[in-house]
Amino acid sequence: MTDHLQTDLFQAPKKEPLAARMRPQTMNEYVGQSHLLAMGMPLRSALEADQLHSMILWGPPGVGKTTLARLIASYTSARFVQLSAVMAGVKDIKAAVETAKVAAQENTRTLLFIDEVHRFNKGQQDAFLPFVEDGTFVFVGATTENPSFELNRALLSRAVVYPLKRLEHQELINIIHLTLSNKERGLASSNVDLDEDALMSLARFADGDARRLLNGLELVVRFALQQQRSLVDKAFLGEVLKQQGPVFDKGGDQFYELISALHKSVRGSSVDAALYWFVRMLEGGCDPLYIARRVVRMASEDIGNADPRGLSLALNAWDVQERLGSPEGELAIAQAIAYLAAAPKSNAVYTAFKAAKQLVKSHPSYEVPTHLRNAATGLMKSMGYGSDYRYAHDEPGAYAAGESYFPEPLKDHVLYAPVPRGLEEKIGLKLDRLKALDAAADNKRYSAHIETPKQEDVK
Repeated sequence: MTDHLQTDLFQAPKKEPLAARMRPQTMNEYVGQSHLLAMGMPLRSALEADQLHSMILWGPPGVGKTTLARLIASYTSARFVQLSAVMAGVKDIKAAVETAKVAAQENTRTLLFIDEVHRFNKGQQDAFLPFVEDGTFVFVGATTENPSFELNRALLSRAVVYPLKRLEHQELINIIHLTLSNKERGLASSNVDLDEDALMSLARFADGDARRLLNGLELVVRFALQQQRSLVDKAFLGEVLKQQGPVFDKGGDQFYELISALHKSVRGSSVDAALYWFVRMLEGGCDPLYIARRVVRMASEDIGNADPRGLSLALNAWDVQERLGSPEGELAIAQAIAYLAAAPKSNAVYTAFKAAKQLVKSHPSYEVPTHLRNAATGLMKSMGYGSDYRYAHDEPGAYAAGESYFPEPLKDHVLYAPVPRGLEEKIGLKLDRLKALDAAADNKRYSAHIETPKQEDVK
């Protein structure tokens, strides 16, 4: 890929943070996203064919969304105009449109880059549509959130969504080497180096985020110079970065991806994976009480009556967290998670509950059958409330065989289907036995009805 970039866009004074100084100036310097930019990949192919088009760059922080947008503009000889959805107002948008119109009169394309585009409301997003349609500018939005949920359908239909991935471990190490060897913008003049273990640790610390990597490297080198160290080892690096724990956006995609991974690991009976995702959430700063609440949900939704003790254990763990806090509470939650993951699984109650809700929504509000009504007053008794009700405890086996507790139009509906696992296997066998008693009672009632002559047949 030929690089003919406007490098003046990237010239930065030394006082800028290292992450800003080391922003790639050419496509050849750009690290990562080979699934988009390697030979034959979709975005690279479009750029080489000079097919600049509107797009959404979707990915976690620090993977190069803004840098890639700048490089695309330079590579396609387009004017780069940037707005932040956090700061920009109507006046800024209008000014960007006017800039693009002036550029169009000069036969120059404009790439309008909107950082954190998901923070624009529906009306603000819609405001761009006419100018995207008539080619006033090429729209490029960057977001850390799932575009399917955060962006308007109309805008999405006019843009290609390109997902950007977290940088891989070796890619992060390559960035460290490039930074330590760069004399003009990097840290070569510091004469500070990292040993192999420190390199690996710093890459793990960055967790796929190049900005976090460079901020951490800058901090470590600064402290090394203060202590006149020329070589940073793992111990020193750990001391400098010990307050810099892994973080994630507690309201963003990663938060929901992690809780989804935890829930699905429990459902899939993987104790080890469930504990791994639990710790990932804790290390990221998630409130343990939120996790405890979700674990209670897992106990009902995925274990249910296959092992009712799971719900009790989940509630107990929640209670321990509220009473004792961390780390005792977190250990109790871990115990509940491990138990639920290993427990027999059933979603029969969850499925039955959803089916019951649908049944209520799809049928009229039938009256309560008279025999199920409470005859609290003499008037109610005179109206037949509670008449013919069979008190189950007075029946053989404490079961009133053949009795119906549904409204008449719904009496044959079955909502709950126990699975043949755990305690629900026994529950299923009991329900089958009760159904057999009901069937026998119905047959007996039917036979008695046939055998009893009608009054008009009696001579």
